[in-house]
Amino acid sequence: MSAVSAAARPAIAHGMRLQWEPAQEAHVLLYPEGMVKLNGSAGAILARCDGVRTVAEIVADLERTFGAADLTADVTAFVELALERRWLELRE
Repeated sequence: MSAVSAAARPAIAHGMRLQWEPAQEAHVLLYPEGMVKLNGSAGAILARCDGVRTVAEIVADLERTFGAADLTADVTAFVELALERRWLELRE
């Protein structure tokens, strides 16, 4: 898969649902065949993947929220992985 553009607009894939699961104390991604428990970073990224915000906007929001810098490579790598696993899709 080629690198995801900073202008790409990722969204949770159809048939998937992201939610906070108090019993797990984590975000989970639900789909018809099961569930994926996400770590904190994955949950923070996926929570911002609404099909409206670009990858660049998601990175900027995460950097601002967590007081971090240089998150572009990590966020892009996760988005690429999530696309491969079909957790995300890109919207126009």
